[in-house]
Amino acid sequence: MIRTFLGLCLSLAALAIPAHSQSMLEGVFSEDIPTLQQVVGHASGEKISSPEEALEYFEALEVAASDRFQLVHYATSWEGRPLVYAVLTSADNMARIDAVQADLRALANGTPPDQLANILPVTWLSYGVHGDEISSTDAALSLTYHLLASEGDALVDSILANSVVIIDPSQNPDGRARFVNNYRETLGIRSFGDRYTAEHDQPWPEGRINHYLFDLNRDWFAITQPETRGKIKAVMEWQPVALVDAHEMDGDSTYFFPPPADPINPHVTAGQRDKQVLLGRNIAGWMDRMGQPYYTREVFDLFYPGYADTWPTLNGSVAMTFEQSGAGGLFFDRLDDTQLTYAEGVRNHFVTTLATAQTVAENAGLFLRDYAAYRRSAAAGQAGSGTYVINLAQKRWNAEQLGQRLVFQGIAVNHVGGPANACGRSYPEGYLSVSLNQPAARLIRSLLDENTALAADDIAAQEARRDHGLPHELYDTTAWSVGMMSGLDVALCNAPANGTPVAEGSTLSDRADEAGAFGMAVRWTDSGQVRLVAEALGAGLVGRATDTAFTIGATEFPRGTVVFSRGDNPDRIDELAAMARNIGAETIALTSGWVDDGPNLGSDKFVRLAMPKVAMLWDNGVNPTSAGGLRYTLEQRLGIPVAPIRTGTVARAELGDYDILLVPDGSYADALGEAGRTAIATYARNGGVVVAMGEALTDLGEGNTAIFSLQRETVLGGEPSGEDEERKGEVAGQAIGGESEYREMIADRTRRPDTLPGALLRTAIDADIFLSAGYDNAAPVVFAAGDLVFAPLGQAEGYNVVRFADADTLLASGYVWDENRRQMAFKPYMVAQPAGEGLAIGFTHDPAVRGYLDGLDMLLANAVIMAPARVR
Repeated sequence: MIRTFLGLCLSLAALAIPAHSQSMLEGVFSEDIPTLQQVVGHASGEKISSPEEALEYFEALEVAASDRFQLVHYATSWEGRPLVYAVLTSADNMARIDAVQADLRALANGTPPDQLANILPVTWLSYGVHGDEISSTDAALSLTYHLLASEGDALVDSILANSVVIIDPSQNPDGRARFVNNYRETLGIRSFGDRYTAEHDQPWPEGRINHYLFDLNRDWFAITQPETRGKIKAVMEWQPVALVDAHEMDGDSTYFFPPPADPINPHVTAGQRDKQVLLGRNIAGWMDRMGQPYYTREVFDLFYPGYADTWPTLNGSVAMTFEQSGAGGLFFDRLDDTQLTYAEGVRNHFVTTLATAQTVAENAGLFLRDYAAYRRSAAAGQAGSGTYVINLAQKRWNAEQLGQRLVFQGIAVNHVGGPANACGRSYPEGYLSVSLNQPAARLIRSLLDENTALAADDIAAQEARRDHGLPHELYDTTAWSVGMMSGLDVALCNAPANGTPVAEGSTLSDRADEAGAFGMAVRWTDSGQVRLVAEALGAGLVGRATDTAFTIGATEFPRGTVVFSRGDNPDRIDELAAMARNIGAETIALTSGWVDDGPNLGSDKFVRLAMPKVAMLWDNGVNPTSAGGLRYTLEQRLGIPVAPIRTGTVARAELGDYDILLVPDGSYADALGEAGRTAIATYARNGGVVVAMGEALTDLGEGNTAIFSLQRETVLGGEPSGEDEERKGEVAGQAIGGESEYREMIADRTRRPDTLPGALLRTAIDADIFLSAGYDNAAPVVFAAGDLVFAPLGQAEGYNVVRFADADTLLASGYVWDENRRQMAFKPYMVAQPAGEGLAIGFTHDPAVRGYLDGLDMLLANAVIMAPARVR
């Protein structure tokens, strides 16, 4: 059944593809199915196909083979490019495809497959989520051709008769287009394999990420990007029993396929892991016959639910990451003096994804039974019991948005109106309830549990590596509790799963008062309130914000509350309520400027706000994903436009035209140069507000242009680097009492703290500073990763607006090395420091990472909206 492979594709000339074919396998192919060469002008593996060429080819295949091929447009990228997938199956199956989909929905609800007359397993093959991991898209085109054009091929006939194959050829068309355009601009009369040539050296921000500079393979539960939203909807419509996400890695590597590395998410079942082995063994057989080296069980884990393999797995699929060594062009000269070709990568992804479809088709009953059993057992309580209760009195808008994200992922959410009692307490404004008695229970637990624990063996293995001076091998973050990241109050108890089902796109209630005789107030309590204020300011309304709480009757108005008065907005005050309803925000009518406690509404405790003009550093030196997360959060969630300014032009830019200059995480010493740093310092000292993140705090804290006085710390108990004349010469002799003393003696005391893979940490705020407004009732839980630890600012230098909690309570979710936990306690997360007439605000860790920390939105808004008003 397995066909003979062509020779290894060590060069394009070695691709002796049969006439009228673009398959990676020999065989007989129908001339009724057009090849890629006939449609776009090059053969598979001969050139790097653009997203437009891939789409053009799929459209041609739909015309040629509509009885076995359906093309579905499932999303549109930020830049307007269509995202599509192809449905492939036999003509008989395609004729009943609607009935097949109906049975798949029943299967997802736990119905055994033997009770479903039209059931078929779905194998979902997705390619190119990182736009510069290029070979997989051309592999998708070649595999599609092979499945449609092969004649008399028993393997292909079996796959199409016994399953449905879905091929998503280009998950990130904007990133791929960026790569292809840059690559083609560098070409001359021949391609080169030298890794230092321009064709292999992508300009900033590179093609990996999408338009908003997001890594789409981290976005599956946050669903911030349109590509992800469309993909999740599509996957849920088909309920695949197996899913592949095809990637590329370093060009000096070989090929990776499952089983994955540890850690494994604890909600992955033994049956799923067994089928990873089943799939892997078949792939290994194909690769062995081809002589292609590979590895398994290393590097690429299955822990974080934002991956394209973990999220589907937690829904019952057997989802896998494949990694091909990337040529980054048509050729790549490896360090071992061999040459990797683009065609090899295309061939390898073609083979492994074909082998995956084969395994599913030949074991259709097994995959279908286990998928239904996974979903059925979750609904029956085998993943845990109880109901998550999300308090609607705390960050109401963020809570409703979380509810919507859960509903979008196929999770049933109910609304219980207030006042209500649950979990042994009162919920005056009601709550959202999420029961674990549903098929998605394992995904629910992974998202809503306070912590998804690493296995003890995994922790021990990583601690042992660190004991021997080796870096840890955790691939990504260890914490992602979505309630914590949104700043919400979430409890798990045995509350009944009652209430009204929350529908996708619905709002729970109208919380917008019409304007009173004096005006209306917008309390500074959640991200929706921030968006309302930003939209109103952008529309030209005038608002005034207080840094002191006040009370009118029984209603409390916290620090940061913005008042829109009729006096400031005589003809437009009534527009605010309509804006609030559209956003889902709250407004409170004010009948008078009189208050019962706190400053009156005409007090100088209130400052006039204006829509801030925001610039952000862009290009070389900037961490692209930091810039993307920051820009997305401000523009798409809060509605504040951001003007990117390239680091190379900062020195001559008119920075004074902007209220805010954002400096994302990055390394700026070379990118800005002395002239650029001087321009930023001058901007701040002349009254501008600089908001900097992460490593940028170090670069902006050096020399005569320094605007931050933060001092970066070495490892706990370490010593500053540098020569010390007094320490030169002989040292006293000493005995070494054992292995631990030896390790301590040879340790590098000038090194940085060990890198954190990522955890959620508790904080405390300085409530006397306006920049902490919105967090009086609950200090934010923040995300920290990396090795950045700074000493606190002294009182004479500035303010530690938000600091990490004490060592005993610091860890909210995830895993932190013990010495990091002790060292980070009481250290700053957010600081503010006067800089001449302006203000320098710093976040030691990025508050907009991956766009999913909406619980920190008000910290950003305080820096971007409130700070300019306080500085002016």
